[in-house]
Amino acid sequence: MSTVVRQPKVSCVFVCHDGAGRVLLARRSAGARDEPGSWDCGAGALEFGESFEAAVAREVYEEYGVRPLGVERLGVRNVLRGDPVTSHWVAVVFAVRVDPDAVRIGEPHKFDALAWCGLGELPAPLHSQCGESLALFVAR
Repeated sequence: MSTVVRQPKVSCVFVCHDGAGRVLLARRSAGARDEPGSWDCGAGALEFGESFEAAVAREVYEEYGVRPLGVERLGVRNVLRGDPVTSHWVAVVFAVRVDPDAVRIGEPHKFDALAWCGLGELPAPLHSQCGESLALFVAR
């Protein structure tokens, strides 16, 4: 009999912003892993041997086609999803300043729209994990 070893995964979550009060959100398309139609900030798994900052730079470029102008670590979240738990991520959350004029959808199979939003003008519905990441961004 084989035993399945379940371990948490590490994710680098990023709240992209323009440095003038707006944040970038992406709407998850029908091809997204979960919660299609919801608006979310960006994220991606940390690869073996990669620094957090390198993972953020790689993922921001993959998702939005732009290089970070500034990266600031905001905090860490322990993300447990499901009851019983079916998904466990350790999410290291970052604020990432980008050039809003250079942003584009880099992964159209995962996202179908982008929106620059003031924090009081967020679209709905938000992804179930987005609110807590935005709260860390606001608290900075």
